Amino acid sequence: MVSLETPVCDFDLPAVDFSLPGVDGKTWSLQDCAGEKGLLVMFICNHCPYVKAVLERIVRDTNELKLLGINSVAIMSNDPNQYEEDSFDNMKKIAESAGFSFPYLLDETQQVAKAYGAVCTPDFFGYNAKLALQYRGRLDASRKETAEGDVKRDLFDAMKQVAQTGHGPKTQIPSMGCSIKWLDE
Repeated sequence: MVSLETPVCDFDLPAVDFSLPGVDGKTWSLQDCAGEKGLLVMFICNHCPYVKAVLERIVRDTNELKLLGINSVAIMSNDPNQYEEDSFDNMKKIAESAGFSFPYLLDETQQVAKAYGAVCTPDFFGYNAKLALQYRGRLDASRKETAEGDVKRDLFDAMKQVAQTGHGPKTQIPSMGCSIKWLDE
């Protein structure tokens, strides 16, 4: 397992369109996922300890962001041959057991992850209403272990600001997680 940090936010970079199958049986596009005030695109997987440490907080924050007009989508781009836990069947189980209120999509070819420049799980991309990038940072101070309950909610606060102003904070702390398991590794 290789731990990586995400690059600095490239402000106003447009979101990349996609057409990916969801665990709900539907095929989803960027426009299907977008909210009135923006969209949070999350690259996650099932096996990563960094994702497991924040999964409940991801569900909490995405539910609260939806009330602010920010929708969310999670994309799993790992090669499931390397980790059976990341299989499509297990994606369905995780989405149900964790109570995902957002689409959970499979990027089997990994073309979407590459187009976004995703490097790790979790990797968060926060877009405004124009689908221009405003946030590329961490959820909170959690790493492989969940941070204290009263920790600053970096991602939620940033996306709340995006919902209110259309702009993300200038200072952002990178997300850290397991490297994406690429097909050619």
